[in-house]
Amino acid sequence: MRLKRCAAPTVLVAVLLFAVTATWLQFVRSDLDWVRATLSLYLHGPGGLWLRSAYCFLAVGIILLGGSLYGQLRGAARRGLPVALFGMAGLGLAGVAIGDSWLPAYTPLLAPLVHGLSAQMAFLCVTVAMLVQAWCFGRDARWRRWHRPAWWWAWLTFAALWGHVLWRASPRGLGQKLVIALVVGWLLMVTLALWRAGRKEPAETSGSGHNNGHSHHRESAP
Repeated sequence: MRLKRCAAPTVLVAVLLFAVTATWLQFVRSDLDWVRATLSLYLHGPGGLWLRSAYCFLAVGIILLGGSLYGQLRGAARRGLPVALFGMAGLGLAGVAIGDSWLPAYTPLLAPLVHGLSAQMAFLCVTVAMLVQAWCFGRDARWRRWHRPAWWWAWLTFAALWGHVLWRASPRGLGQKLVIALVVGWLLMVTLALWRAGRKEPAETSGSGHNNGHSHHRESAP
């Protein structure tokens, strides 16, 4: 139970740490044009270690979020697909961070391939996971209020991703960072909803036990 209660705060810290680190680097890295430079370029040079660490924390947070939502949802809303997709997205993100830590120095020809495949897996899996998970919210009465905002936000993110991929003339850094910002915003919204749901659950369980006890007392009275 304690681990379950810590899941949402842990994910929240991971997402916020990534958001703050990535934003901070846009100001301190004067050697990069934030409109044209993708976030991947910030993995090296001043502050690169901080960003790679934030990538890894976010990867753990995404995996933990997928598992926590699976445990929170009930019935037809509980699906294994979003858990698997969030897990693959987290692994892809960790692959980018860890691979860029040492592959460029030891295998410079392999590093771009590993980076590209890992990044593509992370982006594609997390956006599809967002869509599937948002659809699942509509099948659980307790989470139905989050279905519409999560659903349309996920579609907006998915469309932004493919717009960035297909519109090659667009500013590459700005387009990629817009997609990342949309993903981070969705993760924050759902994590806060998960936190609220986790805080309500003990109170509901306690109230349910009280009502059951009260009903039993009335039935046994003469």
